[in-house]
Amino acid sequence: MIVDVHGTVAPGFEAVRDVFAGIVAHARGGAAFSVVRRGETVVELWGGLADPDAGTPWERNTLCVLFSGTKGVVAAVVAALDVLDPEAPVRAYWPEFTAEATVGQVLSHTAGLPFVDAEHDLLDTAVCAAMLARQSPLWTPGSRVAYHPLTYGYLVAELLRRTTGRGAGALVREVLARPHDLDLHLGTPPELDARVARLVRAPDYRISTFLDDPERRRIVERMYAGLLDSDELVNSARYRRAELAAASATGTALSMATLYDLLAAGHVAQQAALARASRTWSEGVDALNDRPLRFGLGFELADPIGTYGPAEVAFGHSGAGGGRHGAWPQAQLGFSFVTNELRAEDTDTRAATLLATLYDAL
Repeated sequence: MIVDVHGTVAPGFEAVRDVFAGIVAHARGGAAFSVVRRGETVVELWGGLADPDAGTPWERNTLCVLFSGTKGVVAAVVAALDVLDPEAPVRAYWPEFTAEATVGQVLSHTAGLPFVDAEHDLLDTAVCAAMLARQSPLWTPGSRVAYHPLTYGYLVAELLRRTTGRGAGALVREVLARPHDLDLHLGTPPELDARVARLVRAPDYRISTFLDDPERRRIVERMYAGLLDSDELVNSARYRRAELAAASATGTALSMATLYDLLAAGHVAQQAALARASRTWSEGVDALNDRPLRFGLGFELADPIGTYGPAEVAFGHSGAGGGRHGAWPQAQLGFSFVTNELRAEDTDTRAATLLATLYDAL
């Protein structure tokens, strides 16, 4: 099948377009890839199908669910506001919280609260936060690092609500989207539904591909709590409306690349706040997933398996199924790869190949 690739690349970045064309040519769905460097868009590409079932093409303004790319957006809000002291205990802001965890441990995935330990509606963020406030951690906070796929969002959103009086969706809109003209939404309004790509899973899609231990696999299944079991929930209007500060934002690749370019340039957060957020707060092998990790305050950082490409210094956040968004501060750029075709991490080379080609083009 011949699939058209749309968009532009600046001189010197033609190889990136060639790689992207190959990705789209072998896709069931669609994708977009953008790179913004010092305010200039040097790559803006899109192609494939926004809805493979209906045959709807991906357009320049197609929105895509970012999954955990949302965490990086919320981390940007935290850095921009700079109202949470990472060294402070959570209960300094949230008196009902019972675990002996600090704000920094919540933001760096070491709090020991990777799932809600009771029956719950994963889209009911207030109830989930209240449950976590009463829950005992699986380990002494700070002693282990393990990715908190959904609970990161419940915890951070509640901390932001306690300090600002605003919900996470409103803060994304007021702190990031409106001031910087970003097509980025947490709690996507109904009038944008027609622009949202339909998510589809590759036949072999699975999570936690580094994990072999069956006992910890059962814990991981509790962590994701039905989120990625089917296409139905993540494609629902209810999911898009939910303000899951860990997983339900929508955006375009251009807006995400622009956000990270602005962050790297110091236009979103003060230099000291960003430096604090993008330094290492936790690292090691995930205690539950067996994946190498390195976290700042809500941001993923360059890690031993090259999640952020060849650059030695990077911060951002990946998303389930293949999304990759971040900044290379030394190259002074932001990038974003969004896709509606979810593939397993151990077989998905799309973002890695694009980033390697981008690095060579610089």
